[in-house]
Amino acid sequence: MPLVITRPPDPSDPEYQHLERLINFAVHAAAFASFNSGLWVWRGLHPGFFPQLGWLSGIWAVVLLIHLLVVVRLRPARSTEES
Repeated sequence: MPLVITRPPDPSDPEYQHLERLINFAVHAAAFASFNSGLWVWRGLHPGFFPQLGWLSGIWAVVLLIHLLVVVRLRPARSTEES
């Protein structure tokens, strides 16, 4: 089922807040993927560039995982009146 809000947006609505958290996580994951892949390609082309890159990628991956866990933990309960 696609993530679509079919009613006017209400920032106090739990489903709206969850969709906002999902979008924020998607932006975070996209930034992680693009930035890290670019740095690793650059490091492959120029050996010795930024020797701490493994640590940076690992720490950022852990932060991304924590972000995912927060998004999953804060998701709203499913309503029983779904159509």
